Amino acid sequence: MSDKFTRRDVFRTAGLAALAVSSAAACASEEGGAGPGGAAPPATGAPTETFQDPASKLSGDLKILLWSHFVPSHDTWFDKFAKDWGARVGVNVVVDHVDQAQIPTRIAAEIQAGQGHDVIQYIATLSQYEPSVLNVKDLVDEASKRWGQQLELCRKSSFNPATGKFYSYSPGWVPDPGNYRKSLWEPVGFPNGPTTWDDLLKGATEIKKSKNVQLGLGMSQEIDSNMILRALMWSYGASEQDEHEKVVLNSPETVAAVEYMTKLYKDSMTPEVFSWNAASNNQGLVAGKLSYIVNSISAWRTAQGQNPTVADDVFFVPALKGPKAALAAQHVLYNWIIPNHAKGVDAAKEFLLHYTANFASATYNSKLYDFCAWDKLTPSRNAWLASDPFGSKPADKLKFLQDALPWSTNIGHPGPASTAIGEVFNTFVIPNMFARAARGEASPQQAVADAEKQVKAVFDKWRAAGLVGG
Repeated sequence: MSDKFTRRDVFRTAGLAALAVSSAAACASEEGGAGPGGAAPPATGAPTETFQDPASKLSGDLKILLWSHFVPSHDTWFDKFAKDWGARVGVNVVVDHVDQAQIPTRIAAEIQAGQGHDVIQYIATLSQYEPSVLNVKDLVDEASKRWGQQLELCRKSSFNPATGKFYSYSPGWVPDPGNYRKSLWEPVGFPNGPTTWDDLLKGATEIKKSKNVQLGLGMSQEIDSNMILRALMWSYGASEQDEHEKVVLNSPETVAAVEYMTKLYKDSMTPEVFSWNAASNNQGLVAGKLSYIVNSISAWRTAQGQNPTVADDVFFVPALKGPKAALAAQHVLYNWIIPNHAKGVDAAKEFLLHYTANFASATYNSKLYDFCAWDKLTPSRNAWLASDPFGSKPADKLKFLQDALPWSTNIGHPGPASTAIGEVFNTFVIPNMFARAARGEASPQQAVADAEKQVKAVFDKWRAAGLVGG
């Protein structure tokens, strides 16, 4: 595919680099089908991979930067997959993996230097880099031509309606369910785990009181806290913006969500949640020290190998119901960007199409962690979830994820993941708001009011640049 777009976008301010550096410094890592016309993969076995010749002759290098996956078996597969494709099409593929917390810093440094990797993947929206990356609309259009409509969740996390630009390519996502210890929740009256935020408060409080085992929801400057606290807000009918990208954070609903979290913290948690990194809730669950976390299935997969007794005791629930809704943010939202300085643009686009066509292999080799933005490309996903090929006890423990999409939404809900939303996310305004109230540094009302001032300033800046609608 040829690059049909000019590189007139420029790196506008050093503020983007500073934003990424501050964002990454607060993060840490966790532990951790056949194409069109091909035969369907077996119900519980590894899928057959497919290949399609590129649209034009390729050569040179393709430098890929992506995270070290929370499920390490994915990276073993991906590295060979990428290099095999390169050998077949005449491209020298170089794959670099780094801790997810380091990727924003690397992006900022490479953009500032005007050189580096040709394509970069992150696990949350990268909308704040829109001025410094290529518009990949042609790539999204080609993918949609081949496989149909992209999931709205992924589209809203990679497309800016104010500019009409696809600042990233989003071929996949990961659900964010609740993980609970059945042996702890059954004695307090919830054998199937909590289904509402009120259940969570009631059960977690009793478990902390009777077993001295705490709840595991973070309020710190890391990605999991960013996700779960937005889910709580949405359940109360609160959000950072409305569907028209107007800031609406300072509302009675947001205050109520902050008041709830303050009580939940006091009754069922300890101060360590204010300094957690993205690995902390995983490690606590695997070690048997937490009663409930909100996370992908990676912590449980880790426990299967490190602490099978805990793994067998971990079960899952979908997004908890609040007064207004039951929604969770996606745990991971894959954003692949091509910086303006990239040299291997055609190879990057062709590789991403090849990767997407074989997303069934990404799902399988991530042990059912990665979900595709085009469901038809993972035809055996539901069969795998209903009968886990990787040793779940019981085998259908993950079956509930067949219906994860209705309770999952994008960062920025009910609007898009705009440049402003990207900056608010990566500067941890929402976790800081909740933490200030929970620690007693400000009343819930004041914490919310102060946070809205920060959010409005960010929106005003990007709106003035023509990158936010409303």
